[in-house]
Amino acid sequence: MLLLPILAFICASLLVAAAAMALAPRTASIEQRLDEIVGSMQPKTAAASQFATKLSDALMRVGRAAPKSESEMGKLRGKLVSAGYRGEDALILFVGMRVGCALLFFLITTMPFLLRAGVLTGLVAAAIGYLLPTMALGRMASRRQHRLRLSLPDALDLMVVSVEAGLGLDQAIQRVADELILVHPELAEELKLVNLELRAGTARADALRNLANRTQVDDLSSLVTMLVQTDKFGTSVAQSLRVHSDTARTKRRQRAEEAAAKTGAKMVFPLVFCIFPAIWVVTIGPAAIKFVQVLIPLARDMK
Repeated sequence: MLLLPILAFICASLLVAAAAMALAPRTASIEQRLDEIVGSMQPKTAAASQFATKLSDALMRVGRAAPKSESEMGKLRGKLVSAGYRGEDALILFVGMRVGCALLFFLITTMPFLLRAGVLTGLVAAAIGYLLPTMALGRMASRRQHRLRLSLPDALDLMVVSVEAGLGLDQAIQRVADELILVHPELAEELKLVNLELRAGTARADALRNLANRTQVDDLSSLVTMLVQTDKFGTSVAQSLRVHSDTARTKRRQRAEEAAAKTGAKMVFPLVFCIFPAIWVVTIGPAAIKFVQVLIPLARDMK
């Protein structure tokens, strides 16, 4: 019984810590305010300047999140970006959501007035609640990547038309993003981010590689590789885009044919476990009932 309040206290503490991290002021704002305070005070001695520097370092250490595995945080950040969540607080909110779900599942299964389950069952439920947000995030990222993959051939066709009409590659990307905002909003948003990076002064190759890293889609990665090589070797962009567009459209058709071919195998399980038992009951049931009604009196007469 002592383990239950300890685990509840730990889960509540983690939830409060995640909420505090989400609501904490950012490091940039802390540095800006410290610079304003130090600039307004105008310290005249070296000791005052050293004190201000130490105070700034201390506040920056307090404002940082708790130390965690960089590889794990990098994977989570990449998964969130792939799912379309690019906010600065997305990672903190997701971690808080995982802890909150674990605490909620634990409390639901261990409250005396609910299920009256044991501590071990509560821990298993907490583990399930901790993993559910990650599974949901992975599902959302996969669905978004699938939509990006399906929308790529249409974007390539528009890009080919734009480049052949005389637009540069940067202007063609912006034009395609404007035209696809209603039909394929995910791809249009990614292309707009590429255009914003180009306007900010990022090299075209770096902006395109950032697109591939954000989406984690193999078709977009191959497109980025082709565009970078075309820009590097000076070959025709329109011809390269046309060839890649035909290839992408062929891949999309082949994926549709593959999904259609898998339909028969996927239908075996619902047929066997759902439809076949009902058919068996409807066809064999009346004969079995009649058979039992005939055999029971015969068995009684034989006795």
